[in-house]
Amino acid sequence: MQADIEIARAARLRAIADVAADLGVPGDALHPYGRHIAKLDAAFIAALPERPQGRLVLVTAISPTPAGEGKTTTTVGLGDGLRALGAKTAICLREPSLGPSFGMKGGAAGGGMAQVVPMEQINLHFTGDFHAITSAHNLLAALIDNHLHWGNRLGLDPRRITWRRALDMNDRALRNIVLGLGGPAHGLPRESGFDITVASEVMAVFCLARDLDELEARLGAMVIGLTQDGRMVSAADLDAAGAMTVLLKDALQPNLVQSLGGTPAFVHGGPFANIAHGCNSLVATGTALRLADYVVTEAGFGADLGAEKFFDIKCRKGGLAPDAVVLVATIRALKMHGGMARSDLGKENIAALRLGAANLARHLANVRRFGVPVVVAINHFATDTPAEHACLKEICAGLGVEAHTCRHWAEGGAGALELAKAVKSLADSGTARFQPLYGDDLPLVEKLRRIARDIYGAADIEVSAKLQQQFADLQARGYGGLPVCVAKTQYSFSADPERRGAPEGHILPLRELRLAAGAGFVVAICGDVMTMPGLPREPAALRIKINAQGEVEGLF
Repeated sequence: MQADIEIARAARLRAIADVAADLGVPGDALHPYGRHIAKLDAAFIAALPERPQGRLVLVTAISPTPAGEGKTTTTVGLGDGLRALGAKTAICLREPSLGPSFGMKGGAAGGGMAQVVPMEQINLHFTGDFHAITSAHNLLAALIDNHLHWGNRLGLDPRRITWRRALDMNDRALRNIVLGLGGPAHGLPRESGFDITVASEVMAVFCLARDLDELEARLGAMVIGLTQDGRMVSAADLDAAGAMTVLLKDALQPNLVQSLGGTPAFVHGGPFANIAHGCNSLVATGTALRLADYVVTEAGFGADLGAEKFFDIKCRKGGLAPDAVVLVATIRALKMHGGMARSDLGKENIAALRLGAANLARHLANVRRFGVPVVVAINHFATDTPAEHACLKEICAGLGVEAHTCRHWAEGGAGALELAKAVKSLADSGTARFQPLYGDDLPLVEKLRRIARDIYGAADIEVSAKLQQQFADLQARGYGGLPVCVAKTQYSFSADPERRGAPEGHILPLRELRLAAGAGFVVAICGDVMTMPGLPREPAALRIKINAQGEVEGLF
């Protein structure tokens, strides 16, 4: 069996100008990064018709397990399938972070015959967007400490500075640090820490701003701390937003690549869904919707995280109305949710599959709460049996949803044709009646409670007196109309990653609140989830190297 990287290297790619031409993009609107990658010019995008022409399809999934679900692979396979049907199609994905690429997950450009390419560049430095976001974030951090050093004109309280530093790598040792040691010439000593770049508010702002003017305004609105008398201080108060925008100017132009099937793919932005809002940029999605008839995008992790945030944050902020949803599941993952050990997943087990299907049923019900029609994609694995597929399709029929077995990993778009036909029909049906889970006027604490109860199946939330006061303070300061972005484990509906399936009646413990005023949401950090991940015992980095032919090995 060929590795993903070998399949990608063997592919004959089209010139990026030819890929762009499929969408009606002329060559002079491209900023090429070699033969197979380009950014779309901002002036070209600004001149496009304001009204979208495309149908928007979201690909989401059941709760992830080590057995694998294949959401990105399905997104790419579906895009190739729609293109094979003759539909003018674009794919929209997030950019991979170096943290998981060198950590546990590995690359994030799809797999098998359903990949976006060139996969090595996409999974490594790509067009430098993440470096620009990291630099802009840390420029603000440097300006804050410089402001303290030169007299602190704004009266910032060093104990209440909330802006941390960022790094696009998993490094648990940097979660909590002390700055400014070594005497007066080296700054003011204070506690701080690092978040991974994908958890940075700059990343969220980058992905929710539709042009440079909005980008600068959102950057300026970011709150970096409090004065001693409790006044909020923003990046605009430090005059930082202009320089940060300069660092991000080129990065904001969306990246265009292609799938192995030749489908145009916008890969741009990359917030994680377990600690941020988990969706690619509005610039990329909005551009794709004005160029293509069908736009297939994904949201991170399971539907309880990525899809909920796609609906309640991205669609709310961007005025998007999705036309259809694909819920991805695998037999292996559902058996794991049903209690099977990972080492036994190659064995047929109908009983475990039926138990684990409760996870799929919960996600299906959650998607339906938003008024968008849904279809199930069963991502086929070689160890699956016909009886297991028949069982899962029977379960789905009982839940009132179509399910299609997909073989895009092995066959590319040809293996997702039936899914593509079903999705096209669903998107064209006009049956979507999208609405967010909650209205803007619901108090912040009640928004969190609504998510916990309606989406996670929790009995309630656990909020300390200190956090209750923080909720009240945010309401009083005028931030009550913002949506809530929950940071929690991706592996369970609960805050306990070991509780698989569809647990009910649990309590969601709130650990911390962070205001993301520039992004336009409040982050609720629940349980033990970390905004700076650590590396596993044996990180992927230990297997990644350059071989004798000068090629990368071990990235997949």
